[in-house]
Amino acid sequence: MNSKEFARRRRAIMRMMGKGSIAILPAAPVRTRNRDVEYPYRQDSDFHYLTSFDEPDAVAVLVPGRAAGEFLLFCRGSDPDRELWDGRRATPAGAVSDYGAAEAFAIDAIDDVLPGIIGQCERVYYTMGAQPDFDARLMGWINDLREAGSGDQHTPDEFVALDHLLHDLRLYKSRAEISAMKKAARISVAAHRRAIAACRPGMHEYQLEAEYLHEFRRNAVEPAYQPIVGGGANGCVLHYVKNADELRAGDLVLADVGCEYDCYAADVTRTWPVDGRFTPEQRALYDIVLAAHDAAIQQVRPGRHWNDPHDAAVQVITAGLVRVGLLKGEPQKLIADGKYRRFFMHRTGHWLGMDVHDVGDYKVSDHWRLLEPGMVLTVEPGLYIPNARNIPAQWRNIGIRIEDDVLVTRDGNEVLTAALPVAADDIEALAGSAAAD
Repeated sequence: MNSKEFARRRRAIMRMMGKGSIAILPAAPVRTRNRDVEYPYRQDSDFHYLTSFDEPDAVAVLVPGRAAGEFLLFCRGSDPDRELWDGRRATPAGAVSDYGAAEAFAIDAIDDVLPGIIGQCERVYYTMGAQPDFDARLMGWINDLREAGSGDQHTPDEFVALDHLLHDLRLYKSRAEISAMKKAARISVAAHRRAIAACRPGMHEYQLEAEYLHEFRRNAVEPAYQPIVGGGANGCVLHYVKNADELRAGDLVLADVGCEYDCYAADVTRTWPVDGRFTPEQRALYDIVLAAHDAAIQQVRPGRHWNDPHDAAVQVITAGLVRVGLLKGEPQKLIADGKYRRFFMHRTGHWLGMDVHDVGDYKVSDHWRLLEPGMVLTVEPGLYIPNARNIPAQWRNIGIRIEDDVLVTRDGNEVLTAALPVAADDIEALAGSAAAD
């Protein structure tokens, strides 16, 4: 992503902060997987959003109006011995030349440099609680300033939650962000096509997962979250990630898999018959979920409330469950009593962006937020029929979810994942097609 995009973001947040303020953002720490093995490093989303800097042991500082420079970066210095093992570091010189920092310092110098800058500010913008170790370090600097209490150094008058401002900014996607999300969507769609076409009875869920991972890695991306590949009853487990069982003819398989491109996520789910043909009961429920999916997407447009897509999906799903006999009664009364939640227990979507469940308030002043251009959300209704004695056997263990990524535009919406088939006939045509060739 162009460096001008990150500079624009820093200017936007500093305008919101005003002069006399300082924002402090620590980078994500390295996480240990086991003993001396680390998890693959993923930068903190807020930190990346403002800096594009993707190394650990770093702290970004924004000081609106500071004469010596408004954007400071503390990061690791050169260390040939460690770089032999871990690779090249940006170093403070690279932070200035490659990342747009006005000034950069070695991270080891932070105790000597940063408290003096804090002591010249009235307000500190910081996200408390995200990194307890850094919280303690920051409060140590504040206490030292309070004890010193002399000269031009003083304790800031106010602490303000940085995420309150920053997360509202992140909710509205720029052209560059939308471009990255479209790329993530295109790769994820290709991966789903590959997996659906490769599916056949006798495969295991992990083999189907491997089809997704192959497509991701050949495009130099990683999964945005743990892939969910559940056949049969496993499709009724909302966050099933074991992906270990055999796929059997007559069952459905639910795959919730998306990639992350340039730190922006796609989140896509499709459900299809393992052997390529829906049973009558599977098709009946699939068509209900698809109708709910389409009704929800129709509600994604400027001026609609966040909850309108969910309400539309619930209406369609409840009426459909009455029609097939899984619920009995008048649909509006069933909705009021929450009876549909036995089979559809989650929301119809969530914000999408740098995080799969992205930041941004869903309510403002206790009212559902209005949808506006630049917002991106998922639409993902589902039905999950448990293996319960009071449910006829032909309906049991059917899990269906259909999920697409939707951008709110000026005059409606754009489905970023629209290239992936969703109609039942198209899904059947694609399922197992590679195995048949």
